[in-house]
Formats: sequence, structure tokens, C-alpha cells
Amino acid sequence: MSDPFPVEVGLKDGTRVLIRRLTEHDGPALWAFFERQPMELRRLAWDDVTNRDLVESWAAEVNYETTLPLVAVDGTRIVADATLHYRDRGPLRLVGRVRWFVDSEYRGRGLGKSLAQQLINVARENGLRYLSCMLATRHEARDIEILEERGFVATHFPGYGADPDGAPEDMTYLVCKL
Repeated sequence: MSDPFPVEVGLKDGTRVLIRRLTEHDGPALWAFFERQPMELRRLAWDDVTNRDLVESWAAEVNYETTLPLVAVDGTRIVADATLHYRDRGPLRLVGRVRWFVDSEYRGRGLGKSLAQQLINVARENGLRYLSCMLATRHEARDIEILEERGFVATHFPGYGADPDGAPEDMTYLVCKL
């Protein structure tokens, strides 16, 4: 999958960050990124980002054939992680799935919007027909808004998921025709 990275983007406050591919050398910096996030955010992540071995393996075992992993960097610090997941065969080979996680200090500054738009652009340029994303309705309401602003259609599923303590969690499935 081709991509335009690295690309520099400006945030609302004038900060410039570099969005680039995750590389095999980024494991420790990616771990440092997740480690400094408040526990209430980390515990809502899709994967166990409190597991250093798992987080560092994403960089060490990066597979560009099925995933375009991106990081946003401010100076030498990773401040966001985003991925476009896709398949090279099968009935869903033209459907991508997006995810992102923005540093708590960078939320509300337009970085999530920039990452979402970059993922959409890459998916379009590479012939994907649809993008999808599943989000926790209550905890990721702003991310749902960001995707809806970009043409995603939301379907809500009450009690479809569970929070980290096992309580029912409403989920929102979003799909965008590219």
C-alpha cells in the first residue's frame, strides 16, 4: 500500500507534528507514549497497552502488507498512534478498518482530525471502497463526531461491548463509502 508519509500537519494551537510510518526502531518510544497516558484512557484501549512486550512487538513485527501503522511525532516524542488495517484477499479486501489513540495532552487540538483524514486519503488512493471503525459510544463520542464529519455513517448497538470491569458498553459501528 502506498502512502504519502512523512507529512507535517499543523494543530489548532500552531504546533507542528510529523505523521510518519511506525518503524522497527519505534518500540521503546511507542511504549513511552502509552505509559505516560492516564490509566483511565489506557484501560479503554482495544489492546492491552499496559503490556510493554505487546506494544514494542507492534514496532518489531510491523507488517505493512496488512497494516499501515502511523505515529505522530512532536520533536522526538510520539504523541499519537493510528492504524489502517486491510486485507490482501477475500470478500473484505476492499474494506479498511481505522483506529487511533491521541496523547491526552494533544486531544482537542485537531490531531485526531488530521490522523483520520490522512487514513481516509491513503485508503482512497489505494483503491479501498469502504472504511469502518467500532468505537465505545460514551468514551469515544468526539472520535465518532470526527468520523461522521468525514462521511462515516454510524449505527449504535446498546450493550454490544463491555467496559474493562465487565459492565455493558454501548458501541457505535461506523462505515464510510469512499
